[in-house]
Formats: sequence, C-alpha cells, structure tokens
Amino acid sequence: MKRRNFIRNSSQAGLALSILGVAACKETKKSEKTTDATSEMEEAIVEPFFKLSLAQWSIHRMIKEDGVDPYTFAEKAKNWGFSGLEYVSQLYNPELADAGYSDEAMAAFVEKSNAEAKKHGMQNVLIMIDGQGNLAVSDEKERDDTVEKHKKWVDAAAAMGCHSIRVNLNGSSEPEEWKKNSIDGLTKLSTYAKTKNINILVENHGGLSSNGAMHAEVMKAVAMDNCGTLPDFGNFCITRKKDSRECEVMYDKYKGVKELMPYAKAVSAKTHDFDADGNETEIDYVKMLQMVKDHGYTGFVGVEYEGRVLSEEDGIIATRELLLKASKEIS
Repeated sequence: MKRRNFIRNSSQAGLALSILGVAACKETKKSEKTTDATSEMEEAIVEPFFKLSLAQWSIHRMIKEDGVDPYTFAEKAKNWGFSGLEYVSQLYNPELADAGYSDEAMAAFVEKSNAEAKKHGMQNVLIMIDGQGNLAVSDEKERDDTVEKHKKWVDAAAAMGCHSIRVNLNGSSEPEEWKKNSIDGLTKLSTYAKTKNINILVENHGGLSSNGAMHAEVMKAVAMDNCGTLPDFGNFCITRKKDSRECEVMYDKYKGVKELMPYAKAVSAKTHDFDADGNETEIDYVKMLQMVKDHGYTGFVGVEYEGRVLSEEDGIIATRELLLKASKEIS
C-alpha cells in the first residue's frame, strides 16, 4: 500500500513538474517574443543624432508664385514633422523692402513670427539674409554699409531667440582680395553680433565662398567664437557658364563639407531629385551625415529642397525621410 501511494504521489509530482515545465517554456517563448517586439519597436523609434529644422527657401515657390502667406511657415513646418524654423529674409519682401526695413516694419516681422512659432510650439533657429549688400566687396565704404544693413537682422534674430543669421560673402572674385575683404566684413559684423549673443554664419553659396579650403582659411583668420559656417551639401558651384545656370567650375562637395564642418554651427541638407529608393541622385547622404556626426555636430540639420520634379511639399517630406533613413545607416 505504501509503495502504491509512493508511486501515485511520484507520478502526480512528475506530472506537476511537467506542467510547470511546459508553462515555463511557454512563458520563456512569450518573453522572447516580447523582447523581440520591444527590440524592433526600440529600433524603429531610434532618434537621429541631430534635430530637424526646415529652411523656408523650400517653400519659396509657394510664397513667390502661389501667394502663400510667409507667416504660415511655422504651421506648415509643424505639420510636416519639423521642430525648428530657418527663416529667409527675402521671402518677407516686398513688405519689408517697401518699408525700407524700418524699425517699425522689422518689429512687426519679429512680433508676427514669434507669435506663430509660439502658437505651433516651434523653435526659431536662424534667419538667412539675402539682398542686403556685399560683405566681401573691395570698396570699404560699401562693405561697411553692408555691415550696417545686417545689424537690423542681428537685432531681429536676437529678439526671436534665434542662435544665428546666415550671411553671404559676395564681392571680389580675386582670391586674396576676397579673403582680406571677407575677414574685415565678418570681423566687424561678428563684433556687433557678439553683443547680442548671435552667431554670424557663412554658407557656401556660390563664388569663392564655395571653395571649401579658402572659406575655412577665412574662418581661421577671423577666429571669433560667434563666427562660423553653415555647410550646404549641394552649393559648391564656384562659377557658372555665361548666361546659364550650368556650372562651369565645381568644388568637390565632400571635400568642401569636411573642410567647413570644424566651424559649423548649422547644416543645410540640400536636395534636388530622388531615385526610386528615395536617395538623392547626386549626393550620398550617408557619406555626408557620417562626416557631420564625426565632427561631433548634434544641432539642427535644415531641410532645403530645391527640386522641380516633386512638389515643394513632397520634396520636403522626401528629404526629411532621406535624412532619417541615412542617419540609421551611419556608425
């Protein structure tokens, strides 16, 4: 009798252990599936090393050709998945130009822009300044006048909470003269901007500013912590053919970005066209972003779509997606 009870109890214990084993196995598999799902989810939501801003030039045709109000910029950028705003001064003309960039007109621009940014929870990043004179011109009076014209925009950027204004180094086409003029113009403007806690950034934007080595030489010579670069992935045409938009002298874009990144306080992700896989047809975005990351840059990368195959909205979204995709492929 005792033996039968022992066997019965042993069998029951074995059965219980088996049930527990199956349950544990199921729980382990369930845990593995949960872990896999969590890993996939975590992988899917990995944040890029940079923040996303939108360059207003990406909607210049909407504004200039379709009559879209430039003050809807913040709302549009928010809806397209951006958190930062990069304004373009010329897109507020003729409103500002007709008023002679008066204090009243500039104050109204600042007030309306700030209100829209706040309303949509957006961050004002910088203002790109165009049409305000030549900072690298050889005539010193003209150069000084250009510095004065830019001061209004420094003040506006400070009032909007931006960190920078972007300027152009137009002027002389003679290399040594251009460097000397650029150093003088930038030093004078940066000295004023420093009192407002604003950076003066130079984009490679045609002419000798698109020569990365020379551009970097100017930055090194100015040697001010609030004077830097805004490397653009695509603006490396130094000269164009006469009466044509076709480039005659092109600087190596990868070499140029590498030379400008040590001084970068903003980055512009230029696109024109995309292949079937969503890649830019002339710019290797993985290569570009790897250089940006290698220099320790973690600020805003501004989307600047300039193509005509896609609509401006579709091109902006395609550029944003390309940046996010490329960021996952770099080390």
